[in-house]
Amino acid sequence: MHIAELAVEKQAQTLLMPVAARRQLNDLPDELWTKISIEFYKDAADAVFKALLE
Repeated sequence: MHIAELAVEKQAQTLLMPVAARRQLNDLPDELWTKISIEFYKDAADAVFKALLE
């Protein structure tokens, strides 16, 4: 199971992922792209900042 599929199953609205992992989303089914918002971060500080904004 893909991490995005698990997030949707757990009813998450946003998934915060490192930008380096974006290639792993290439095989993400089209219907999942419409069910979740994916936010990318570049480093730990950026991740904390984006998590606090949500």
